[in-house]
Amino acid sequence: MNANRAANQVTCNGRAYNFPKAPTVVICLDGSEPGYIEETIKVGRAPTFDRFMRNGANLIAESVIPSFTNPNNLSIITGRPPAVHGIAGNYFWDSAAKTEVMMNDPKFLRAPTVLKAFHDAGAKVAMVTAKDKLRLLLSDGLDYSTGRAIAFSSERADKATKEANGIDNVLEFVGKPLPEVYSADLSEFVFAAGVKLMETFRPDVMYLSTTDYIQHKVGPGTKIANDFYAMIDGYLDQLDKLGAVIVATADHGMNDKHLPDGSPDVIYLEKLFDAWLGKDAARVILPITDPYVKHHGALGSFATVHVPEGSDIADLLNRLRGIEGVELALTKAEACERFELPPDRIGDIVVLSTKNKVLGTAPEKHDLSSLDEPLRSHGGLSEQRVPMISNRKVELPAGRRLRNFDAFDVALNHVV
Repeated sequence: MNANRAANQVTCNGRAYNFPKAPTVVICLDGSEPGYIEETIKVGRAPTFDRFMRNGANLIAESVIPSFTNPNNLSIITGRPPAVHGIAGNYFWDSAAKTEVMMNDPKFLRAPTVLKAFHDAGAKVAMVTAKDKLRLLLSDGLDYSTGRAIAFSSERADKATKEANGIDNVLEFVGKPLPEVYSADLSEFVFAAGVKLMETFRPDVMYLSTTDYIQHKVGPGTKIANDFYAMIDGYLDQLDKLGAVIVATADHGMNDKHLPDGSPDVIYLEKLFDAWLGKDAARVILPITDPYVKHHGALGSFATVHVPEGSDIADLLNRLRGIEGVELALTKAEACERFELPPDRIGDIVVLSTKNKVLGTAPEKHDLSSLDEPLRSHGGLSEQRVPMISNRKVELPAGRRLRNFDAFDVALNHVV
């Protein structure tokens, strides 16, 4: 990573980014399956999105797989896939430590962020994320003593300090109370803070990341969803009027994953492997697992399985491919090559379920008591298609495959 002020560029993870001519905001609209924004526009409640999509850019990009929050946010902010930055899920089996761990500590991050690259080059940077689980990863390497960096989460905005976040008295600064974790307010706080930062701190580069609480509850076109995107629309209008270049994308989409009676439609992998290999011989890891399971019960469409040495993996893959609802069953090598994943953080077998199925361990290991709506979740190929929207026109080379982790490249190198 290096900065070249003379050339007005910063290089991060092998990609060059132009210094912004105007304040630049990249936004991750967590869980924004294509359709949410369009449906809100249809009922006349998203005029800013409508204007951006008609007069700026309305593109479709692909998320990384697994289509979960942590790997995609880190891909967006590093500009690279998980094979480079190392964050292959929210949760993994640490073979060295022989334990299952959350990947929310910067020690697991293997690549610097675009924010750090600009900060090191003398730019002012800011980052606001909804959930605190991402804060340390997304803000890794920022030096708050310079006065040129601010980073905090909505969830713990009341705990922010000058020393640890570059700002204190955040609730007073934003003018809103501390939001509940399981609420639309958590995401609204991100946008309210982003507008205040743009008005006062005026960062050169800013990253805003929301939560998918609403998308887990309801689909596009519902009143709750329309209310949520109408809220976002209002803040985008304010950021636009403040002169910011805006590029908004998503970490993943979202789909219904339930049976007609509303119960989750689950393939319990641990039960299968217990029958095939013996009780507890295999270890099933669900990378969607994080501290916030109330809205998804740790059920997603991507899983990785560690099996005993000497297991007949070809036979196990054939068995998995015969299970209704399994879209892909791959070896570690196949999955890492196809999805650009770090081999040391992936099991011997990778499983992806179809659009309306999820993968679990065993029924008794999932607390579904807090699911107050039929399950909606993500993680598979069906949630890989995401929007990329800008308030400015975008010029890209013909035929370029667009990924959500190209968002900073688009915002800094390709807006016109």
